[in-house]
Amino acid sequence: MQKMTATEARKKDAREKIELGGLIVKAGLRFEKRTLLLGLLIDAGARITADEAERTRLSELGAKAFADDA
Repeated sequence: MQKMTATEARKKDAREKIELGGLIVKAGLRFEKRTLLLGLLIDAGARITADEAERTRLSELGAKAFADDA
């Protein structure tokens, strides 16, 4: 496997961050404060780690949102 250059790694990182930001916009949370968004993500991370049913429920909700775009 070919090693990624520093420039390629930075581009990949930037693209990933842009995609993640797009999810915030898609969820309708563009204008929420960053502290709220981080709190939501921390809470959700804890819930999906502790509860497989919640992980499944949220995954299905996200899949439906992506399918509605198609």
